[in-house]
Amino acid sequence: MLDGVMLLWFVLAAVSLLFVAIDIRNTPESPVLKWGFVLVTAYTGVVGAFLYVLGCREPLPGLHERYVAARWRQALGSTMHCVAGDGVGILTGAVVARLLHLSGITEVILEYILGFGFGWTVFQALFMRDMAGGSYPRSLKMTFAPELLSMNYLMTGMLPTVMTLRKHVASAEDPTTPNFWFVMSMGLLVGFVVSYPINWWLVMNHLKHGMMTVRPALADAQARERVAETVMNGMAHKGPHVSQESSMSRMSMPTDSGHAPRPPVPVMALLSFLAMAAGVAIGLLT
Repeated sequence: MLDGVMLLWFVLAAVSLLFVAIDIRNTPESPVLKWGFVLVTAYTGVVGAFLYVLGCREPLPGLHERYVAARWRQALGSTMHCVAGDGVGILTGAVVARLLHLSGITEVILEYILGFGFGWTVFQALFMRDMAGGSYPRSLKMTFAPELLSMNYLMTGMLPTVMTLRKHVASAEDPTTPNFWFVMSMGLLVGFVVSYPINWWLVMNHLKHGMMTVRPALADAQARERVAETVMNGMAHKGPHVSQESSMSRMSMPTDSGHAPRPPVPVMALLSFLAMAAGVAIGLLT
């Protein structure tokens, strides 16, 4: 039965990945978040495709700005960005750990270092440096704490899931088998769910961005005309206010909110490490 479930999972994952990779080209989202949705769909299959359609895909031409303005979609975009980047490093660490015959805490440390390292220095700071005025050092500084919190809760959900499944799924530690990739997919999927609340908190406190809208100048002007027409038709009261500024002006680093997060970031960081430690303990004890 497990073999049948895995076969169905991978078939649906392939179809979902193909759909998202083709369809997202027409979505007015930033390039890094487009790649993020493709990667998350590769990790989580049909779930990733469902989240793309529900959270990012433009329902009608010109409505992307209003559609993604909802707080839960902003948090979804933030979580997706975290899991996409960290997942590359985590999966690389899992494969390298198998090749080096590492296990237990040693493997966890390697996956954490590679996951956080790639997610922070590349997928967050490098790809989003324009949001920090083009300064990579400033981007590194501004994205460190948000990435740390996201990564810790991602690992909190992923580690016990992977550790538990490996004890019950044959060959789940061998990267040359589909069992390995199925277990890692399940781990990243659970990690996505567990890290969603902290990303909601980060977006709410303007420490991370969520979804964005990026359009060419002409398309942006046309989109604003359509939004204005929608407002005139009496639909404005049904959703968040739509800014009449250029879509590109929405791409600014979200850390200058003018108020201190509550609880403070150091407290949230301590709680995240405690949560991750609990996840590791659960995985080792099950």
